[in-house]
Amino acid sequence: MEKKGLNELRRLFREFYVSKEHYAAKSASLIPKDDKSLLIINSGMAPLKRYFAGLDTPPAKRMTTCQKCVRTGDIENVGKTSRHGTFFEMLGSFSFGDYFKKESIEWGWEFMTKVLELPVEKLWATVYLDDDQAEELWQNVGMPKERIVRLGKEDNFWEIGLGPCGPCSEIYFDRGEEYGCDNPDCKPGCDCDRYVEFWNHVFTQFSKEEDGSYSNLEHPNIDTGMGLERLACIIQGVTSIFDIDTIRYILDGVLELSGVEYEKEGTEATDVSVRIITDHLRSMVFMIADGITPSNEGRGYVLRRLIRRAVRHGKLIGIDGTFLSKLSEKVIQVSGEAYPELVEKRELIQRIIEIEEEKFASTLDQGMNMIQDSIKDMKNAGDTVMNGEVAFKLYDTYGFPMEMTEEILEENGFTLDKNGFDESMARQKKMAQDARKSDDDEGWKEAVTALDLPETIFTGYEMLSGKSKVLAVQGPGGKDRLSEGDKGIIYFDETPFYAESGGQIYDIGFIGNNDGLEVVVNKVTKSNGLFAHEVDVKKGNISTGEEVQLFVDVKRRHLIMRNHTATHLLQKALRDVLGTHVEQAGSLVNDETLRFDFTHFQGMTDEELKAVENLVNEKIYEFLPVTVIETTMDEAVKMGAMALFGEKYGNEVRVVKAGDFSTELCGGTHVNNTGEIGSFKILSESGIASGVRRIEAVTASGVLNLFNEDEKILFSVAKSMKSTKDQLVPKAESLVEEVKSLNKELSGYKKAEMGDAAEEMIASAKEINGVKLITKEFKDADVDDLRNLSDDIKNSASNIAMVLASVNEGKVVLLVSLSDDLVEKGHHAGKMIKEIAAACGGGGGGKANMAQAGGKDPSKISDAFQVAENLIAVV
Repeated sequence: MEKKGLNELRRLFREFYVSKEHYAAKSASLIPKDDKSLLIINSGMAPLKRYFAGLDTPPAKRMTTCQKCVRTGDIENVGKTSRHGTFFEMLGSFSFGDYFKKESIEWGWEFMTKVLELPVEKLWATVYLDDDQAEELWQNVGMPKERIVRLGKEDNFWEIGLGPCGPCSEIYFDRGEEYGCDNPDCKPGCDCDRYVEFWNHVFTQFSKEEDGSYSNLEHPNIDTGMGLERLACIIQGVTSIFDIDTIRYILDGVLELSGVEYEKEGTEATDVSVRIITDHLRSMVFMIADGITPSNEGRGYVLRRLIRRAVRHGKLIGIDGTFLSKLSEKVIQVSGEAYPELVEKRELIQRIIEIEEEKFASTLDQGMNMIQDSIKDMKNAGDTVMNGEVAFKLYDTYGFPMEMTEEILEENGFTLDKNGFDESMARQKKMAQDARKSDDDEGWKEAVTALDLPETIFTGYEMLSGKSKVLAVQGPGGKDRLSEGDKGIIYFDETPFYAESGGQIYDIGFIGNNDGLEVVVNKVTKSNGLFAHEVDVKKGNISTGEEVQLFVDVKRRHLIMRNHTATHLLQKALRDVLGTHVEQAGSLVNDETLRFDFTHFQGMTDEELKAVENLVNEKIYEFLPVTVIETTMDEAVKMGAMALFGEKYGNEVRVVKAGDFSTELCGGTHVNNTGEIGSFKILSESGIASGVRRIEAVTASGVLNLFNEDEKILFSVAKSMKSTKDQLVPKAESLVEEVKSLNKELSGYKKAEMGDAAEEMIASAKEINGVKLITKEFKDADVDDLRNLSDDIKNSASNIAMVLASVNEGKVVLLVSLSDDLVEKGHHAGKMIKEIAAACGGGGGGKANMAQAGGKDPSKISDAFQVAENLIAVV
């Protein structure tokens, strides 16, 4: 058996099944498509479920893949065992109603014995108890009967609920007696480590019915799965996935950077950290390449958890600063040829990792200190369980995933109150939900589903007015007639009014007839194909069955259309400037502004914002034709149309194209030419959630209004500074320099004053319980002033405790500072400040030698000083 690298094994598998007329599909994204049951793709078969279920037509009846997979169910065992990993690759061969058991077993045997040249005497197979056919087929290819083991339903029958299911046959490799147990009848199915299962052939031939019976499928399927890393272990003669050539290359990078020794006596804990970092690096690189970004929910949380877990273990083995982004290059080097998206997105991958590292590094030490303090308190109190609220604070304030806190506690012999954590999380979510509640619904607005009406025909793409028939009226008391002064809802057979959807706001306008009817349309919504027009009747009456004239507010609609088309240009510009990872996460288009939410891992720079703005304006000034194509979803995809992730589209869709620049699926209304937009100006860019940014912008008259407002402010500022608009900048610069000079002068006076005070304070310190205590109140000093003063005092005196206070604009700033010798004797500033600040109606915390806090009641400062004296007296 010749040793082969992991990349070569992947290639050999693919080429073998291509030679058997299999279509070689690329690995699907780790983000599941049309499958809400999965957070992340976790098996080779997962992306193909719709083919097996008959919901979609596969590209070929025979397929082969090497699928990227991530599983975190056993994350606590990663690094502790030789076989657990969060990222792995699954080799698979599949038949959708084409060949069956005979070909699957024959080709499997050929690949193992002829291509890989695995020793025949080392191969074993298991089959389902009743599967005589599979056993006979294994014997026919050369597997001795004594090396075929029949196992029960738990081991050799695949089924998930109702539907397609069937027996399976697993292939094992015998590692030798040295890995076995004392049982003379040891064979596959035994719990020892001698036999390694590496390839499973599932024969989907039955359908499980609701009554528990099994019926035969008309077209049986084949689904085989073989772990690439496990196969590599066998071929390369190693016992751990971390010793496979490609993974060992990454692991060696971790060792080189950290300088630690590996697999030496006494390095067990270090070895675990090295392996965790190695494994998590693979997962995070592949996840980011597939469009997953760190967040506090869903798959983004999985990614954040992996990155932050790796950061902590890096710190445990002595790696300082950010390091994962640098080591990610190792993953790209060994896997980039097979997965070119890693190379294409190298810069994005490394930047996202670096940003997440930096975010967590800034709070890691604080969080670890909090955990260690909590562990110390639990030890002193004889407790073994951490309060759930403490764990939630670590999560909410310091970014510690709950599972990480649990892991650290376990390392120290403690557990976590998970129920308490969940309750704290639920309380926070309820507060957020309550803040968003609205009670402005009117009681007479009945459910649209209660109406038996045909779907409304929308004519607003082509016209902004037209005749229509009233099909139903809803108003106070549920009557079918609205009179002057009434508010209500009207349904028509057809309408030019756009109903709010897809991020575009509704149309407004009015309704009239030849009899003087005046009805104002305030809002239009849509449900189940029915357009509900919310109206005020200003004059006359309107009843079911009448024919009236509908008029959309033309000026407003045109403004909306400008903003909507500009949003399409904005999305494409963002992808061009920032990268193709940018995807729409929401939008709002109205007549005044446009708002666009998008996935991105950091705030945009001024240069990036200017580049995006310039690109959008460039396309406006090119007067690109805006065309709408009604086509099938398949054709739209071939055209490269951008779709909103998670949005449901029918088979017939509208594709909106702005020249050759932008192509998107969209049901909204648009201008005929980009030149109609006039101009585009970004107002703001901000973060609204982890990994989601928001741009707000204006077009057309909105830009002119913005210019006029800015000009008004500019003239007002110039007037107040007794300057002209042209001289405003040098005048402002001169004033800034003058303020700096005055502040410097003031700072000098303050420093001299506080320096003089230091000597007096040391001389007047109270001695309590052998400790010199200084308490002093200042006015208008900030916390930096208090810190500098305490440092000066500690440099010239020992055995001293300081409690300093300052009042700024009615608020109290408190500082507790202790000399090093007092800290060594057990005094702790962080614990003292909590009780001291409480006397002033505030709170705070800090380290053993220095802590700060805020307070609400300046009149209670003397009480706070008394608390300090009491605390010193009892230590």
